[in-house]
Amino acid sequence: MENYLVISAVGADHPGIVDDLARAVMDTGCNINDSRMTVLGGEFAVLLLVSGPWNSIAKLEDAAPGIAEKLELLVNTKRTNLREKEGQMVSYTVEVISIDQPGIVYDLATFFSRRGINIYDLTTERYAAAHTGTPMFVARMTINIPSDIRIAGLREEFFDMCDSLNLDAVIEPVKI
Repeated sequence: MENYLVISAVGADHPGIVDDLARAVMDTGCNINDSRMTVLGGEFAVLLLVSGPWNSIAKLEDAAPGIAEKLELLVNTKRTNLREKEGQMVSYTVEVISIDQPGIVYDLATFFSRRGINIYDLTTERYAAAHTGTPMFVARMTINIPSDIRIAGLREEFFDMCDSLNLDAVIEPVKI
C-alpha cells in the first residue's frame, strides 16, 4: 500500500537544490508523484507529493532535518492521502490580467469561494508592461465547478465582477 508525504521547503536559491532533493527522495526508496517549484524573490520554494511504502516514507521523514541543514532550507513534512474524488466537477481555466492593484487575489478567491467553487491551482505574477513600464498583474488558475452550477450564469457574474474591478478575464474549459 502506498503512503504519501507532502514536503514543503523554502530557502535561498542556488544551483543543485532540485538535484539534491530528488536524490534524497530516491535514496530513501520514495517517488516524487507531483511537484511545484519556483523562485520567489531570491528564495527557492518547492512543494513535493512523495509516495512509497511506509518504511521509506518514515526514512524520508527522519532524513528531513539533515536535508534541511545541508541545503540550508526550511523543510516541513506532512503525511497525507490521495484526494478523494469530489462529486461531479467541471474544470475550468481562469486568467485575469490588469494593472496591478491591491486585493485582486482576495477578490477572485472571495468570488469563487462564495459560490462553493474550489480553486485547485493558482499562480500569480507581477511584471512591467512593454513600452510604458506600468506594473501589471496576471493570475492564472484552475477551478473545479460543481456540476449543479450553471456555467453561463457563473460566467456572466464573473465578467460583471471583473468589469467592475477593471480586470480583463478569460474563463474556459480546461483543454486536455
